[in-house]
Amino acid sequence: MTAGLRIDLAIPCDGFEVALVWETAHTALGLFGPSGAGKSSVLEALAGLRHGVRGRIEVGGRTWLDSARGVALPPEARGVGYVPQELALFPHRDVLGNLRSGERRARRTLPATRRLAPERVLELLELTALAHRPVTALSGGERQRVALGRALCSAPSLLLLDEPLASLDLPLRRRILPYLLRVREEVGIPTVHVSHEPAEMTLLCSEVCVLDAGRGVACGPPAEIFGAHRLQAGEGGAELVNVLAGTVGAVADSLAMVEIEPGLRIAIADQGSFVAGQRVAFELRAADILLARGPVAGLSAQNVVAATVREVHAPPREELHAAAVVSALLGSREQPIAIVVSQRACRELALAPGTSVHLIFKAQACHLLAAY
Repeated sequence: MTAGLRIDLAIPCDGFEVALVWETAHTALGLFGPSGAGKSSVLEALAGLRHGVRGRIEVGGRTWLDSARGVALPPEARGVGYVPQELALFPHRDVLGNLRSGERRARRTLPATRRLAPERVLELLELTALAHRPVTALSGGERQRVALGRALCSAPSLLLLDEPLASLDLPLRRRILPYLLRVREEVGIPTVHVSHEPAEMTLLCSEVCVLDAGRGVACGPPAEIFGAHRLQAGEGGAELVNVLAGTVGAVADSLAMVEIEPGLRIAIADQGSFVAGQRVAFELRAADILLARGPVAGLSAQNVVAATVREVHAPPREELHAAAVVSALLGSREQPIAIVVSQRACRELALAPGTSVHLIFKAQACHLLAAY
């Protein structure tokens, strides 16, 4: 499919109306916001499952909705793969039967060269051993993979994922995230991924649109949307989280050295699960990073990383006890990272754009998101 999503929508909801304008050429898209913001309503509008929607939807140069001209393609003509929160699997069919139910739609509308065979999807999502198991006998994470697989087998022109990790605990999220990454990297189907988790959005999406009370309030790369500059709107930095990814190098003494880029390595705690050559993604809270201006030595922290300050976001003068947030850049690829510091530390370190600093943090502060 030709890349590109253009929407200008008005969607009636209980108590308010969603109004969203979004135009992008990216294909790994995120729709972010709190519960009740209207995210699921946007997905239903894209899928053609919601009544009363006004405006325009254009996907890959093809018009799905133009209410002014009376154009409204039915769901089956849009070619959408939709994974709702409730999954909606067929309980009377096994895993392979559910995947084949998605394939039947693709067979009616697409040539074989554009379809994903159920056997390939079973392999991609590591479901081959479960092919003939009833879906009622599966775990939550397994059911999630089956729902994703059924959507993929329909060979969609647009994949819609409505908070696919929201109902899962942290260990299960870590198991499902690699499959979502694999789908993005190996299949490449344009996707709109709904979530209220910044780390999830940062890892899976190249562009994020923020929805708040039915209004689109910001669109851009995840690093900017969830980065330090958002604090200018008074959102605070206590929960600001950085997401980093790299390849595992040496593993020894309960530590794994993760190469973010050539010459830039970060130590993270190993609980016996890492192997050399493995790709991993991890999160690091901005509040868990210390800053230093000069060389440091004799620390128990395993990570001392050189960086350059890009921006300093100080709170308003009247907020005397609020922290400042520093946006810095790591390595030659200028990986953005946010650090929370006190206003006093900002003054004493004379932090300003262009300042060279060292970031100091423990290996245990790096929490694994996904290994893939």
